[in-house]
Amino acid sequence: MIGTYLRERLSWILLFFATQFLILFIVFIDSSIPVGSVLYIHLLSFLLFAIFLTVRYHKETKFYRSLADREYNLDITGIIQAESPFEKLVEETITEQTALLKREAAQNFILLEQEKDDLLAWIHEVKTPLTALKLMIDRLDDETMKKQMTYEWLRVHLLLDQQLHKKRLPFMQNDLYIEKTELEPIVFEEIQTLRAWCMQKGLGFHIDLHEEEVYTDAKWLGFILRQILSNAIKYSEQGDIIVRSERKGDQHILQVQDFGKGISAKDLPRIFDKGFTSTEQHQNSAATGMGLYLAKKAADSLLIHIDVTSAKGSGTTLTLTFPKKNDFVDMKALH
Repeated sequence: MIGTYLRERLSWILLFFATQFLILFIVFIDSSIPVGSVLYIHLLSFLLFAIFLTVRYHKETKFYRSLADREYNLDITGIIQAESPFEKLVEETITEQTALLKREAAQNFILLEQEKDDLLAWIHEVKTPLTALKLMIDRLDDETMKKQMTYEWLRVHLLLDQQLHKKRLPFMQNDLYIEKTELEPIVFEEIQTLRAWCMQKGLGFHIDLHEEEVYTDAKWLGFILRQILSNAIKYSEQGDIIVRSERKGDQHILQVQDFGKGISAKDLPRIFDKGFTSTEQHQNSAATGMGLYLAKKAADSLLIHIDVTSAKGSGTTLTLTFPKKNDFVDMKALH
């Protein structure tokens, strides 16, 4: 701040020094003026000027220091009262700009909430004709057409489900109900949902649940598993997808292993990034890059840790490590 102040007042400082040098020059060319007296006056002038600069520095920079130290938000209560006319001009400008930004932020928040509510309402409205369409598809006699239409119906259903949960994620903590949850019903329900897709691709499942209960929220665990299974099916062409659970130490884990294309080493660190699909399969227009991103966001709120191991051409294994019961007690204590 000292350097800034000196640069701001540089013209005044140069004017003072120029005046002092002018007096010295006059003394130099006029021998009738006593040099000792002039030097004494110069010394006093420099001393007074230094004191003046010090006092003015503390007085003039107090307001601007409060500006520099405040956080970059719309809270201006930390700014001290302006004193000089220029400080009051700055204060009035900041106050007016802050009030304008607050009004715009409030309006944008209202519009965003309305848009979110409209989208949620639209998703729920679309579910009605989608359910009716599923009933109509089930009545078809042509099995080939039935399988194809069921697959396309499932794609729309999964995309709508992603959007619905994406909008709910910011408020997920208000929707959690942690309890001892059985894995088998959730696993089989999600497999049943994706059955048409598996049948079309000729994929099967091998279920091996040694540990059958975990502490979690059943609804959100189903959503996480749905994204992981969808990904496994999407990138598998043959063989079974293995779903197994076991205990490691004092924690439960759930693994989903496929034998599909696998993930390259350079893509592996980015698979949970929003919108990331692949650096090698840009032609895959069906991929949205949202499934694993949403699964990771939901898992973080449930204190579930997701590990991924994969190699190009050797399949992928996703491991969910569930928290212990006491972890949720600690989480509630923090809130």
